Amino acid sequence: MAEVEWRDGAVPVSTRFDDPYFSLEDGMAETGHVFLVGNDLPARFRDGFHVAELGFGTGLNLLCAWKMFNDFGVAGQLQFTSFEAFPMAREDAETSLAAFPMLADYAAILLGAWSQESFEVETPTLKARIIMGDANTTVPAMQNPADAWFLDGFSPAKNPELWGAKLMQAVGAQTKTGGTFATYTAAGHVRRALVDAGFEVARVQGFGRKRHMSVGVKR
Repeated sequence: MAEVEWRDGAVPVSTRFDDPYFSLEDGMAETGHVFLVGNDLPARFRDGFHVAELGFGTGLNLLCAWKMFNDFGVAGQLQFTSFEAFPMAREDAETSLAAFPMLADYAAILLGAWSQESFEVETPTLKARIIMGDANTTVPAMQNPADAWFLDGFSPAKNPELWGAKLMQAVGAQTKTGGTFATYTAAGHVRRALVDAGFEVARVQGFGRKRHMSVGVKR
C-alpha cells in the first residue's frame, strides 16, 4: 500500500520513495508535455490504440489521455494498461485528483471503480486495466503489446527496481514495431537499457525546471 504525505496541502508525496506523484508546478501540464506530446499524441490515436504505463499512482496520466482521446473525437475505445506495485488508497487518490477540476467527470468514474487490488474501468471510449503487483512479473505476462508506453515510476535513483535492464527488456518486448515510449528521466543507464531493448532513443527538452527527458521508437 502507498504511504502518502502532502506537500502544500495538495501534492501527494510518496514517503516510501521520497518523491512526489506529479509535478509541484502543474501535474496536468507535466503529463501533457512528457507523456502525451512525448508519444506524439493525439495524432496517433485510433480505435484500440493501446497505452501501457509503469506506475499508475493517482491515475492522472490515464485521465489526461482519456480526456484527450475524447476531446479529439476519436471513434472507438482507448485501451490503457497500467502497472502498480504500491496502490494508493482511494481517499488519497480522490484528494489528489481534486486538484484538477477539469478532470472531475473522468475522475468520478475512475474513483467509482478504484480498488487496491487489480481492477478495470470500461466506458464507450475507454477500456482500462490497472494491474497490481511486481512489474517484473506482470509486464512480461501482457497479452496485447502497447502502441505507447508512459514510463512514470518514481525517480530511478529512488526506485531502481522499476528501471532495471530486465524490466526495460520486457517493455521492449511488449511494444509493437513503430511503438513509442516517453519518460521524464534522462538517466544514462535507463536510456542505454532502452536502446538494448530495441528502441531508438532521443534526449529532448524536459518539463519545467527539468532540462531533459527521453523518448523513443521501437524498430
